[in-house]
Amino acid sequence: MEPEFARGLIIVAVLLVLLGSGIWIFGAIFLISLGGLFFLQDFSFVRIGTLMKTVSWRALTSYELASLPLFVWMAEILFRTRLSEQIFRGVSPWVDWVPGRLLHVVIVACGLFGAVSGSSTATCATVSKIALPELRKRGYDDGVIIGALSAGGTLGIMIPPSIAMVIYAVVAEVSLVKLMLAGFLPGLLMMGLFSGYICGWSVLNPDRTPYDPEPMRLIERFARLFELAPVAVLFIFIFGALFAGYITATECAAWGVAGALLIAAQQRLLTWETFKLSIRGTVRTTSMLVMLIGMAAIMSSFVALAGIPNAMSRAVDSLGVGPFGLVAILMLVFIVLGMFLDGMSMILLTLPVTLPMVVAAGFDPIWYGIFLILMIEIGALTPPVGFNLFVLQNITGKNIFSIGRMSFPFFLMMVICIFVLVASPQIVMVLPNLYH
Repeated sequence: MEPEFARGLIIVAVLLVLLGSGIWIFGAIFLISLGGLFFLQDFSFVRIGTLMKTVSWRALTSYELASLPLFVWMAEILFRTRLSEQIFRGVSPWVDWVPGRLLHVVIVACGLFGAVSGSSTATCATVSKIALPELRKRGYDDGVIIGALSAGGTLGIMIPPSIAMVIYAVVAEVSLVKLMLAGFLPGLLMMGLFSGYICGWSVLNPDRTPYDPEPMRLIERFARLFELAPVAVLFIFIFGALFAGYITATECAAWGVAGALLIAAQQRLLTWETFKLSIRGTVRTTSMLVMLIGMAAIMSSFVALAGIPNAMSRAVDSLGVGPFGLVAILMLVFIVLGMFLDGMSMILLTLPVTLPMVVAAGFDPIWYGIFLILMIEIGALTPPVGFNLFVLQNITGKNIFSIGRMSFPFFLMMVICIFVLVASPQIVMVLPNLYH
């Protein structure tokens, strides 16, 4: 066994012990990096301090990182508006003819809300508060409602803007605009797979899908659809300008915050109290993420100096599994990690080791970013640490493992989505390749 590979195994073992002890994740990363750098040859405390200062400063002064608190703030503001209610009312009159009927509104509402919020938990929580009581009142099956809400909420980090995309772009040093472009078609593919499952389930279980159409004239349907105008204008304006090259990703985030504030003001929900709550939530979330990003940058330098990524790549090559075998191994690893870690920690803990391996296997870093975000979405549905499951547990009062069982068919749809993207990577890359 190569000494570098042995170091990698020791790091994994120590990391598991530290995480199991209950220490904060950024603290575990810091201790591993500090100890690893100290035991490397010719590394004094002065050199270690200089390296840590230089690497963390470079990571935390990235221009694209300035968009992170803005996207977080936009999600915090929209979380406190009636946007999810407007989306639900606007879409529901148009799906009476589709098998599954109002269950599809859950998927569409999650996709639309996710397209302007960038947060999985915010999407799941806000849509659930409106859709769950409405669908229960009409007699829809509880299991499919909850499964659709937990899976639909994950669309918040796939369809841009996405907080997870900002973090990946900063750490992996790739274009944030191209990464956001890459998320559109996979996000639509996921929505199609979720709705496809709902259609199939409804055809097989017609007695559990109530038919209760609202008698409504065509003009009334269009009037309801007009309620989507705020989210449509916000989305088209900021992303149209971004992809046309008129504004940067950071400016896009700033305009998004301005649009979210206007939506809140238009709904007369922009009070001083809600404003303070949104600021407080933004500071708390951003502080946690910035600490993790700084520590992850230090860990990236350590594992590169220790030669661990190259040793891991050689070990995988020796197995003879090829590029697709590597993806299958990574899928299994991330599914297990997703049971115990949140999505941001998964990115920051694994990227220093896995990104060089994946690039060496011939995959594009943009494609890998979308793959990793999909694995984070799967992690949001896997107990015992599935954040969307926690959200729905608080709302429904059901056991987290029961909610995980209800989400399992949608989990399988996400696995199918990964297989499709592995077989046809152009689905991810076609839009980024058009951007210059």
